[in-house]
Amino acid sequence: MSPQPRPAAEVDIDVAVVRDLLAEQRPDLVDRPLVELASGWDNVMVRVGDDLVARLPRREAAVALVHHEQRWLPALAPRLPLPVPVPVHAGRPGPGYPWPWSLVPWQPGASAIAAPPQDPARAAEDLGRFLAALHRPAPADAPPNPYRGVPLVERAEAVAQRLAQLAAVIDAPALARRWEELVATPGWAGPPVWLHGDLHPGNLLVHRGRLSGVVDFGDVTSGDPATDLAVAWSLLPAGARPVLRAEAGYAGDDATWDRARGWALALGLAYLAHSADAPAYGTLGRRALTAVLADG
Repeated sequence: MSPQPRPAAEVDIDVAVVRDLLAEQRPDLVDRPLVELASGWDNVMVRVGDDLVARLPRREAAVALVHHEQRWLPALAPRLPLPVPVPVHAGRPGPGYPWPWSLVPWQPGASAIAAPPQDPARAAEDLGRFLAALHRPAPADAPPNPYRGVPLVERAEAVAQRLAQLAAVIDAPALARRWEELVATPGWAGPPVWLHGDLHPGNLLVHRGRLSGVVDFGDVTSGDPATDLAVAWSLLPAGARPVLRAEAGYAGDDATWDRARGWALALGLAYLAHSADAPAYGTLGRRALTAVLADG
């Protein structure tokens, strides 16, 4: 098998749907210009005037993720050194649309997939400091997530399936050997810490060459910080990765860094496996897999 498309949308979302929701729930905004920006795995984003974005789930599985952002981002944002999209309006189901949705502030910049940071070492510093601020012990009622922050061994079945699925387009034997090395790494022994949960270049904003924000906190959860540290292999060249590691506070923690490489491998496979209609994510996945094989 080859890469497959992302999950299909379960509801049609366009600017007319957003206009009707605004008319019912935020009539003060109904006359603003609306521009559809993007459609990801889980959400459609529509710009509302100059300073807001409507964020609407495109499938039912994403509804809980909207609630997570609405509940937790207001508490997390004040301590984070990069801007994050704290919802300013929690939308309700309405005309032509069945689920909750959000209005969030517009943040300038393009994704780091489309516009990589100009100075990787500086980006590593900025992102490392962000992770140091985020990775603090989380409360018991932090959102659970069966796919992120869990012991690395719990991703073994998915890794095996994707290695088989992509065997025609990757070096599956080499990746399987590397996975076996990394999955045996000792697990996280500390308390569960807050995690972004889906930290990759598509969820990092770059403005004027520098990291300017972190978006899409729907997978926010708690657990092993190695999940977030995996971004080092999809965003940064080899020489800048130690900078992120040090700034994030893991310079002396070889086990967490090795688990992060394991997560980079697992997530790289996931990006590539679902890239048939998102070639940029295929490139992202290949970059992470190549980096994990070379870094060893």
